[in-house]
Order: sequence, then structure tokens, then C-alpha cells
Amino acid sequence: MAGNESWESTTIGDLLRRDGGSIKTGPFGTILKAKEYSNIGVPLISVGEVRSGSLRVQKSTPKVPRKVVDRLPEYVLEEGDIVFGRKGSVDRSAFVKAEQAGWFLGSDGIRLRPPKTCNALFVAYHFQSPATKSWLIQHSTGTTMASLNQGTIERVPILLPPLREQLAISHILGTIDDKIELNRRMNETLEAMVRAIFKSWFIDFDPVRAKMAGRPTGLSPEIEELFPDGMVDSELGEIPRGWKVCPFSGIVRIIGGGTPKTSVQEYWNGEIPWFSVADAPSEGEFFVINTEKRITQKGFESSAACLIKEGATIISARGTVGKLALVGVPMAINQSCYGLYGVEAGSAFIYCATHSLVSVLKQRSHGSVFNTITRDTLSCINYIAPTKIALDSFERVVDPFMKRIKNNLFESCTLSDLRDMLLPKLISGKLRILNARRYTPGNKA
Repeated sequence: MAGNESWESTTIGDLLRRDGGSIKTGPFGTILKAKEYSNIGVPLISVGEVRSGSLRVQKSTPKVPRKVVDRLPEYVLEEGDIVFGRKGSVDRSAFVKAEQAGWFLGSDGIRLRPPKTCNALFVAYHFQSPATKSWLIQHSTGTTMASLNQGTIERVPILLPPLREQLAISHILGTIDDKIELNRRMNETLEAMVRAIFKSWFIDFDPVRAKMAGRPTGLSPEIEELFPDGMVDSELGEIPRGWKVCPFSGIVRIIGGGTPKTSVQEYWNGEIPWFSVADAPSEGEFFVINTEKRITQKGFESSAACLIKEGATIISARGTVGKLALVGVPMAINQSCYGLYGVEAGSAFIYCATHSLVSVLKQRSHGSVFNTITRDTLSCINYIAPTKIALDSFERVVDPFMKRIKNNLFESCTLSDLRDMLLPKLISGKLRILNARRYTPGNKA
């Protein structure tokens, strides 16, 4: 490459054979049996935990006990490893961070351990570049589902700059990703606070029970006085005096969705975000501001799609039911989703209330081919409706948290766009770092 004479063109396999490192596929069922999975131990990393660039465990992520880890140490992940899923999204990979060292490689994963002669994070970013992702998709196997194997990864071409430049590139991109991760963790904390307040006020009725017992509520006097000091019987058990039980459909306005004809090109790749279940935020997250697909104004007008306003709650209602998202920007939704607006309640309450009903909605979904939540499903579930002043107070209390969450998300999207713009140019050498000499092994700054 012109101007990059010091960059070495090689493949992952040649690099491993020359400088060390290794590549390994996760243990198959004959080695690690399903009965050895546990609720206690280290996370078992499978395809679902491999996100774009990072590992993310879920509540549903299985674990393996210490005795399994000790029996199969060759599958224990180390800091600097790169993990791939063997099937499905073969272009996705994740870099193992220091706090994730010790997690266990699942049977549907592949682990690459780069040699010590290069910067592992640089290699990880190489696998996130559009060119390498495209190469993996093009060279994957499988007729019905894309499949990845060790041999394919070994054939991946890579352009290696001197180590100092690798460190400089990974530092620049890593700094951006660190800020994105900081925003994610901050949002995780803020979201947990919003859920905790909702549960305390509207599920456990803590302020009411505290007043009944003569205990401090921990609330300001003006908020405390909004809650009654007694409970009454109802068909849902004891509820605060003055509150009522009504069908869930009575506290929300339900909006359906639609899909433009996929065969008409002029309906797609427009400016209107179009939500499907694939766009649902990760577990524990609220807002959605980007969608995989967008439609044009013609596509919008040709279908039953409605424009869902900011602040509405989206729930997936067919197939994969119960996925939630809080709308961060106006968007259309497909016909497998509903948009929910509060009749009297604000957006945060409606989202949290819907979230509290997800398990019940899943149980009551039905359908001969796909599980489905219908409008009747929402009408047949009763819910406790607080007073309007309690609802308004909740929105005022959590509003600063919700705004911060959304602002962090927009900032992270801007940073993500910046990283995605810089990454291919830095990885290919089209954009060089002039002061790379200041980056030495062991010094990221």
C-alpha cells in the first residue's frame, strides 16, 4: 500500500503460526453437557452475548460452576481474547476486557487469542472494520444459516502496522468506546433508579405502608401527602385508598403498525425510522432512537403504519412477544407491534407499567403459528390505576433521569458514528497517526 511500506500484509493464520497465539472452538455437547449449566458460576459466552465489539451478559445467560472451569481450563477466556459466534451473525465479534477474564467459552463460540507481538485490541478493531465483516460474510459456509469455523478465521487477511501505531490506533478508537461504555453504565444505573421508584410507589406501595405504620416515607412532604394512609380490598388484593382497578387497555391508547410492500424499492431507505422487534433495546434499556430499516414518505402513506410520537411505549405483539422500547424519536412501527400512549399517565409510568406486565402478557398470548398479544389481551388484564396527582408526581421525579438517559444515548450514537467513520480509515492506513512514536508497549496514553 502506497505510503504504508512499513505495514505488513499477512493473514491471521500465518500470524499465529509465526508469532504464537491460538484459536479454539468452544466445547461441544460431548465435552460440556447441558446438565452442567448452572445458576451459579461464571457466564457461559454464546452467540447471544457477542455484541458488536463487546460481550454483554443477560439475565438469561447460563453459567458454569467452578468445577467445570477447573476441568476445562482451555476454554476459559483471557483479557485480550476475541470471541466469535459460530452461526448466524458471523460478522460479529467481541473483545474480552479485563473484568471479563475467567468467563467460559460456549459450544457455539470461537476464541482467537492474538500473539503477544501485536496489540490485541488493534486486531479486535480489525475484525470490526466493514471490509473484514464483509469478508467473513462472503467466506462463511452454510446453506440455511451462515456458519463460521477456525479455518475461515485463519484465512482472514490483516494489514499490520508497527506496534506503536497499533497502540495509537487502538487508543484512539478505545477512548471513544470507553466513553460509550461509560454512558451505557450510567444509563443502566439511572434506569435501575427509575424502575426502583416505580416499584416502590406502584407495586409495593411503600409510601402508603410507611404512613400506615407511622414510619418516615423518605419522601419530601409535598410528595408524601399525595399518598393515602390506608389500603382497601380489591379484586387484585389490597390497594391504596382512592386508587382503582381497571383494564390495562383503559389506561393506555393502543396504536397499530404496518409494513410497506418490501418489493417496492421506492418505499424503503427513506428518512422515517421503521421499528421491528430486531430494533428492541437490550435487556434493561429503555429508549430506541435508531432502527435497522427506514421507510420513505410514500412507503409510510402506502401502508397502515402510523407515526409513533416520542415518549410512546412500543411492545412487540407477535412472534417474539413482550419486547419493549420507549420511543426516543418519532418513528413508524411494523404490524407485529403496538404503540402505547398513556390516557392520563406519562411516558415513564406507561413504560414501567407495561414492563411489569410482560410475564403475564406472555402467558396470555396465543396463536396457532405465532404467539400473539391482541387488543383483547390488553383488555383482559386488570391493573391498579393510581390517582392523577400521584402519576404526575412520578413523572416529575423521574424526568431528570429520563432526560439524562436519552441525552447519554444520543451522545453515544454521535460517538459511535465518529468511531465508525475513523475505524476503516485507521485500520487500512488511509489515515495515519503522526505522533505514534509516543505510544510504546505497555503505555496506552
